[in-house]
Amino acid sequence: VQLQASGGGLVQAGGSLRLSCAASGRTFSSYVMGWFRQAPGKEREFVAGISSSGIITHYADSMKGRFTISRDNAKITVYLSMNSLKPEDTAVYYCAADCGWGDSPTCEYWGQGTQVTVSS
Repeated sequence: VQLQASGGGLVQAGGSLRLSCAASGRTFSSYVMGWFRQAPGKEREFVAGISSSGIITHYADSMKGRFTISRDNAKITVYLSMNSLKPEDTAVYYCAADCGWGDSPTCEYWGQGTQVTVSS
């Protein structure tokens, strides 16, 4: 599976962005998908996960209510809508496929990341 994340950019605090992650491969619809992020000097952290059907989602506590993960299996794409962005949301955001479930899941496949910068 190859993953291509896009949609990052520079946004002011309080603004919104929608990240996309286009996947290749016919097994996409069977995978739990996840978004992670890594800020400079910090470890990579879990952001959100979504079940293969898209029915069940899971978020890190700091993202609940602000971020929404979704997927379109027909378009083999997973999305992360981010609202009320804060400067501390600045990071490289990665999508991943074939993930476990929980607050620190491991994933088999990773995309290249897209930079999100939130200015104050």
